[in-house]
Amino acid sequence: MIEQKRILNTAIPGPKSQALQQRKLQAVSTGVSTGLPAYIEAGQGGILRDADGNQLIDFGSGIAVTSVGNGNRRIIEAVSEQIRKFTHTCFMVNPYEPYVEVCERLNELTPGDGPKRSALFNSGAEAVENAVKVARHFTGKDGIVAFDHAYHGRTNLTLAMTAKNMPYKHKFGPFASELYRVPMAYPYRWPGGPEHCATEAFGYITDQIHAQIGEENCAAVIIEPIQGEGGFIVPPSGFLRQLADWCHEHDILFIADEVQSGFCRSGDWFACDYEGVVPDLMTTAKGIAGGMPLAAVTGRADIMDTIHPGGLGGTYGGNPVTCAAALASIETMEEENLAARAKEIEAILTGRLEQLAAKYEVVGEIRGRGAMIAMELVEDRDTKEPAAALTAAINKACHERGLVTLTCGTLGNVFRFLPPLVIGDDLLHEGLDILEEAFAVSLEG
Repeated sequence: MIEQKRILNTAIPGPKSQALQQRKLQAVSTGVSTGLPAYIEAGQGGILRDADGNQLIDFGSGIAVTSVGNGNRRIIEAVSEQIRKFTHTCFMVNPYEPYVEVCERLNELTPGDGPKRSALFNSGAEAVENAVKVARHFTGKDGIVAFDHAYHGRTNLTLAMTAKNMPYKHKFGPFASELYRVPMAYPYRWPGGPEHCATEAFGYITDQIHAQIGEENCAAVIIEPIQGEGGFIVPPSGFLRQLADWCHEHDILFIADEVQSGFCRSGDWFACDYEGVVPDLMTTAKGIAGGMPLAAVTGRADIMDTIHPGGLGGTYGGNPVTCAAALASIETMEEENLAARAKEIEAILTGRLEQLAAKYEVVGEIRGRGAMIAMELVEDRDTKEPAAALTAAINKACHERGLVTLTCGTLGNVFRFLPPLVIGDDLLHEGLDILEEAFAVSLEG
């Protein structure tokens, strides 16, 4: 058991972590970076313990992955039991029940009451690629529409849909074709102002699709209901439903990328649930399996069942150990009502961040839902010039004080808060105290 308490034995990173980082530099490609090189040896709940015995408060959850917390008892028991039975057969060679059971749960939990089918993969990017494959196969059309500030993965196809150049796309092209980008309904930075985004964005975006691509050439529109890496951008109320309805009207599939926003993270099982939007296809990963590599595409049965046998799959997709972890993770979310817990975390985060905003004018906007909250920093509230350097400085100050924080945003000026859904209120408040101290040090000296 790890005491749910921050402990600082050394500077962060400490000497053992620094030594490990030197080994990393000699063994690992420089393309694989580390934001906070405090090497973790153990974790539980809302605490990560590093090689020097420092205990860090976790506001990142491995980028929304360990939503049920590291050291989750159900996951440990389920994984241990499955490992004792067998670790792999490849579902396409010799199938097994846990794969089927995960698909059954996904079909039950995802939005929509109609018949659904699922297929399991290894990562969010892999799920997105397969959703695009399914959409093109079903519709017989090629065009895929994504949005500004989107992040869909690091493979060639998903990079073409990802908006940010550095560090994701720089010099990795050429990218896959027939992928198009339109503006995102981003209220804080909508050219006409936030008050006009709700009325203007939908019409502008659909006009662009009509003029530049043509509905008859468009297989699918893919969108993160709450954008992740792009800055936790929440579109205005009603936008997702309008977009989904427009897609259905024009025989275009609506794909919801819920890789980061799914599994209770946003205060609902899925972010689409907030407005009752039912996507044709949904991609999931990250929080699905408590840290084990698993992803899925879930969609309407009439769409998913058009794919020929062998058209979907992969050697490790739906590995039995990861499936055991997913079933235990879903059970934890249900029994502990972690969707409701995410809303409690939202109230604490937004309340404290609003106090920061009242004190520091560099806080331009606080947004998000559930335990998926962001704070955008600006040089000036009128011009909204991004404060990327200040964001990096505050993030560094948080790390030095034992708080694991993450930044994001196409402009590099957004903090994203993704604590484990099982974190205690005391750790939340202590972490926010550290954040406030990091603001003071970075802005006041």
